[in-house]
Amino acid sequence: MSNTPSNSLRVSSIDILRALTMVLMIFVNDLWSLKDIPGWLEHTSANEDGMGLADVVFPAFLFIVGMSAPLAVAARRNKGDDNGKIFLHILERGAALLIMGLFLVNGEYLNAKTTGIDRSLWNVLSCLSFIALWNAWPKDTNPWLKRILKTTAVGILLVLAFICRSGSVEEPQRFATYWWGILGLIGWAYMVSAIIVMLAGNKKWWIGVAWAVFLLICIASHAGKLNNEIVQTIIGPLGVGGHVALVLGGAITTTIFFHYHKQQQTGKMVGVLLAIAAALLAGGFLLRPYWGISKILVTPSWVLICSGITIAVFVLVNFIADQKGKASWFDFIKPAGTNTLLCYLIPYFVYAIVKSIGVSLPDVLLTGGIGLVKSLAFALLIVGIGGLLGKAGVKLKL
Repeated sequence: MSNTPSNSLRVSSIDILRALTMVLMIFVNDLWSLKDIPGWLEHTSANEDGMGLADVVFPAFLFIVGMSAPLAVAARRNKGDDNGKIFLHILERGAALLIMGLFLVNGEYLNAKTTGIDRSLWNVLSCLSFIALWNAWPKDTNPWLKRILKTTAVGILLVLAFICRSGSVEEPQRFATYWWGILGLIGWAYMVSAIIVMLAGNKKWWIGVAWAVFLLICIASHAGKLNNEIVQTIIGPLGVGGHVALVLGGAITTTIFFHYHKQQQTGKMVGVLLAIAAALLAGGFLLRPYWGISKILVTPSWVLICSGITIAVFVLVNFIADQKGKASWFDFIKPAGTNTLLCYLIPYFVYAIVKSIGVSLPDVLLTGGIGLVKSLAFALLIVGIGGLLGKAGVKLKL
């Protein structure tokens, strides 16, 4: 399967799947504001064998990051970039995600009293800095304005890192990595996976080999075979290999998809992908008795089951959007697929504004089914704001 995906062959279903996943991420991230809602919507605890809807969203996003990786590498090569330039670009994108993840996760542990600012202000200043640093500014933007904004953003982040304090007043702790945050974990998995995709070139089977290796690392870690402290320090940020396996699984899916897409063998493509999805689900449930299903622990079952679910949903979205030509059905969430990172950051501003003005919703809007409708409406509102900001020139691009 030596065909390299071409940017011209890009289909709308990948962007739509990304948009759906981001809408779900905003939705489940807002569930903390509700009460009396079904448990299957929420995260399960680390020692619980199972997963809720919230536990499927993050791995789906990792998988979609992988689906985009072969396309991104192919696009860079089409521009004339060699592996050296592509490698640096991958590191730059990964570093940006690590930086954002670290600042947002430090906000979660922030001690407002010892830091001097509360979490809301911390998040707003951090997110404004991210936008200033990584916005895809319009070509007619004054170069000096961009330099000033970027320099100011770096200065703000440095000051925040310096004043950051967590822990107690008696035993304060400084800026730390903690668990890297959602964006940081995505950054680590993306960097490793994208480099593998780049090095594989037209030998796509190497991506499959790498997927198997990282899945085996995940299995070995849970089997207690990789307890060395140095090894755990290395594989820990990679979800003990599981997060990388998710991203590489996405890359394999894209490779298979375009192999059959180029040959106009849609039926065979659907059959192969659904067979792979079924095999992954079966493998996940076969491994469940050993280590259970857990997002927090990144168990092999969780990796395989979530991979299978994401492939199946992709096949469905592709059938609706590309095969039946109904991509327009998803236009109302399009910004979540094209300006995804901005949509992820916008809730931090909204929560800060709501807190600062002291607005609170009636209890009825935060309870049960009505509360779920509220959170879904909130997610769609965020996407709408992201669309408006995108039209105004605010488009984060790493």
